[in-house]
Amino acid sequence: QYLQPIVGEGVVSVDLDDGHTADIGIERLHLEQDAGKLIHDQHPRKSHVDLNRSGVALMEIVSKPDMRSAAEAGAYVRKVRAILRYLGTCDGNMEQGSMRADVNVSVRRPGADLGTRAEIKNVNSIRFMQQAIAYETTRQIDVIESGGSVDQETRQFDAPTGTTRPMRSKEEAHDYRYFPDPDLLPLEFSDEFVEKIRATLPELPDAKKRRYMDELGLSTHDAGVLVSDRDIALFFEGVADGRDAKVAANWVQGDLFAQLANAELEIANSPISADQLGGLIDLITDGTISGKIAKDVLVLMFESGKGAAAIVEEQGLKQVSDSGAIEGEVDKVIAANPDKVAEFQSGKDKMLGWFVGQIMQATKGKANPQMVNQLLRDKLKP
Repeated sequence: QYLQPIVGEGVVSVDLDDGHTADIGIERLHLEQDAGKLIHDQHPRKSHVDLNRSGVALMEIVSKPDMRSAAEAGAYVRKVRAILRYLGTCDGNMEQGSMRADVNVSVRRPGADLGTRAEIKNVNSIRFMQQAIAYETTRQIDVIESGGSVDQETRQFDAPTGTTRPMRSKEEAHDYRYFPDPDLLPLEFSDEFVEKIRATLPELPDAKKRRYMDELGLSTHDAGVLVSDRDIALFFEGVADGRDAKVAANWVQGDLFAQLANAELEIANSPISADQLGGLIDLITDGTISGKIAKDVLVLMFESGKGAAAIVEEQGLKQVSDSGAIEGEVDKVIAANPDKVAEFQSGKDKMLGWFVGQIMQATKGKANPQMVNQLLRDKLKP
């Protein structure tokens, strides 16, 4: 497979935090059998060998030297992981060993060729990978600036100290002594087979992101967040079905994400389903509750697992849209605060917010805010 890999060259485009996009080349993908896993964090002076996964098939994706920072490497691994999860070929859980990264790091002076590289083996989280790259980059720069030369070697990352340390000298390609394995038969894929597989591919992150932007009107940022994980995208689409996509995106990324983060849960384990969150949005849309009350209802939904309509009914949270009742509260607040009325009528438009707050407080947040605003504007005119 070294000469004839299962998958040839390709490109993965990644969005960076500074708003730019980087294209990272794929050299090849080939199949291997897992030989086991070395564990270095169980003893200060010993390494253990875990053979539980020995013989399990794995994909090795070889990337081109196109990444220029730890941040780019992190974005690249996240994107590859997202693609694999969309395809269903790997769950991408690095902490469980389903996906690992070997990182090659080299430094160079501006305009010079790439320097000697060191390989950091089996890093099991993106955060650790970025820490390892940052440390190794600084280490190699220090070696060169002190007049030394970087050794080609394999190193391991020590998570507690955030440093790398040598494991063994690095072999060249010819040292691996590639030869045909008589127990492994050649794999031959016809063009028809490849096209058949291509026809079954799901919508991948980049295509989904473009659709969210073009058809749903989402921003580049919002679309990128929602497609970054297959479970998030599926949840969002369930919420947005038949509803305003921007409103759905705001609720998923905002209040729901906050609740999940506080509970340390992934969206796949959310106690609130997509249908339930959609039901909450429907209650706002039809005027049953206000957006402010809806935020409180979401918290109760998260804690109880109940639907929004049931909670609103039990708690008596329906929005007051009776113009007569709201007008009565407006009149009371205006009559009790002639000085504030004078301030507003003298040009201090911000006082309107103060009046709205007083009325919402008096109605325990149940008054229809649009009706409150309109009544106040009508009654406070000089």
